[in-house]
Amino acid sequence: MWQQVNEDFWKENRESKVGQVEETVRGIIDQVREDGDQALRDLAKKFDKYDLKDIAVSREEIEKAYEQVDEDVVEELENAAYNIQRFHQMQMPAGMWLREVEPGVTLGVKSTPLERVGCYIPGGRASYPSTVLMTAIPAKVAGVDEVIMCTPAPINPLTLVAADIAGVDEIYKSGGAQAIAAMALGTESIEPVQKIVGPGNVFVTGAKMMLRNRVEIDFPAGPSEIGVLADDSAVPEFVASDLIAQMEHDPSSASLLVTCDPSLPDKVWKIIERDVKDAPRKEIIEKAMVNSGYIVVDDMDLAIETMNGIAPEHLSIQVRDPLDVLGKVRNGGSIFVGPYTPVAAGDYASGTNHVLPTSGHATTCSGLNVSHFMKTSTVQILTKEGLASMASTIETLATAEGLHAHCESVKVRKPMED
Repeated sequence: MWQQVNEDFWKENRESKVGQVEETVRGIIDQVREDGDQALRDLAKKFDKYDLKDIAVSREEIEKAYEQVDEDVVEELENAAYNIQRFHQMQMPAGMWLREVEPGVTLGVKSTPLERVGCYIPGGRASYPSTVLMTAIPAKVAGVDEVIMCTPAPINPLTLVAADIAGVDEIYKSGGAQAIAAMALGTESIEPVQKIVGPGNVFVTGAKMMLRNRVEIDFPAGPSEIGVLADDSAVPEFVASDLIAQMEHDPSSASLLVTCDPSLPDKVWKIIERDVKDAPRKEIIEKAMVNSGYIVVDDMDLAIETMNGIAPEHLSIQVRDPLDVLGKVRNGGSIFVGPYTPVAAGDYASGTNHVLPTSGHATTCSGLNVSHFMKTSTVQILTKEGLASMASTIETLATAEGLHAHCESVKVRKPMED
């Protein structure tokens, strides 16, 4: 049902999801911690109705997958991979830079890739080879040594082919919260990783949030959502198609229209009703509608303010002057500007990343990028002259803080001066 909502409805709806599954997720994490591989097998049977034998995917399984995927699909996966690699290479920082800021004082930054990263790829209701590319390729561009992947069994051949194209080093047949626990804690088959990235349902997101004391994560990423900013110039068919596209992901997905045109919601709803009637994923879309709706405001400035407060994962700007609105927008995981920029372009082909913060986390988090797979260390190099130039500052402040040894670590070097 298409409903008029307010900002509080949206926020409460999105924020409450993870809390609802916390007890279940905690039990899954404890089971994996105690039983390792056996827990993955038991949980695969319980949740996926799958009899899991070999947890790791073999090279033979990957080669067989190529035989099951049309050549034109493989070619388009390679095209998408190229675009994703090209965009993320543009984000690469200098490996190290050093700059002499004054005589004898050189400062800089050294960027270092992580050693082992885990990518979570959703499965079950659909296969997401595009998400394999989006998570693994930036990690490889960053220089991560080992990129592993977990996804529910049975694994779609498309997903295996995408993993091979992206250069994934290890693939495991495990999904849901148990896969997150396995990558964070380790099992007999899966060595733990330093960081876990990738989207997922509320169980996956809940597990990521609850295991942050053991493993770094990217950010809460899922369930999927979109906010559309539109005025009276927006094409109702375009708006409706973008809203439906997000709702078909998952019953917990959500779509929101914020507009200053009071006639637009009715026009959009008529198209949604018409198009959903025969949609292949009709049941999922109809469930997601409960989380979705529209907000009508007096003018575009208020629409922008409202959307900034919501901070959607995907933000579509379909207005008369989209670049002006873009300049005023502060919060959005990924922004799609103009009527001919569907969210699906970022999902598959443009090269920007579709792994994005949800549930309002776009107020503080960036979408997945090369920097998520790297860490930086500051560097300082002082000569005798350089140390002498700041000795007074160090000694005075160290003494003021009562840290005698800090002060002495500077004084002891003074006799060594020529």
